[in-house]
Amino acid sequence: MMGMSTSYEKTGRTQQKSRTRAAMLTAARELLAQGVTPTVEQAAERAAISRTTAYRYFPNQRVLLIAGYPQLDVASLLDDEAPADPAARLEVVTERFAQQILEHEPELRAMLRLSLESPPRRQGALPLRQGRAIGWIEDALEPLRERMAEPQFRRLVLAIRATLGIEALVWLTDIGGLSREQAVDLMRSSAHTLLRSALADIPGTGGSVPRQE
Repeated sequence: MMGMSTSYEKTGRTQQKSRTRAAMLTAARELLAQGVTPTVEQAAERAAISRTTAYRYFPNQRVLLIAGYPQLDVASLLDDEAPADPAARLEVVTERFAQQILEHEPELRAMLRLSLESPPRRQGALPLRQGRAIGWIEDALEPLRERMAEPQFRRLVLAIRATLGIEALVWLTDIGGLSREQAVDLMRSSAHTLLRSALADIPGTGGSVPRQE
């Protein structure tokens, strides 16, 4: 279905179709920001676009929500002049990762709901399930690769990932009752605690991790 809608947009009056698609996505994001997981009809109504036209672009709600998700395709959250110390690198990554989560919380919540409703074989097609965050954490901890066995390194990366992300934010705020600021602080603190524990097992490191501000 997604292929059909894409083909439709690439034929005929492409500029006008591009504007129509953008209007639909803007409407969907505005509804998400209000706590509504929009249907195609709701986004069309808000964008003042007919339902018939809207369905030519987005055949169903799933396609609409996936299209509206912010594609964070960067391979790293670190700058070219990133520090060499793994703890300092993780500090930067957790801060920027948390900022992205807060900025895109409505879209991420919608994508999380989709992932929970999707069969396991289809979850890999969702933007939220592309493993980008794992790659960012691996990049942050890259200086430790030569000092840790691969299974140990992988275990640390996954443990830190489990403390971060929209899943953790939802639990800490909706169930744990924390504010978003408190939740982010706890998420980042947990990530550093895990790193500190891993460093304590590596000779010569002493488990030293700078305290985040």
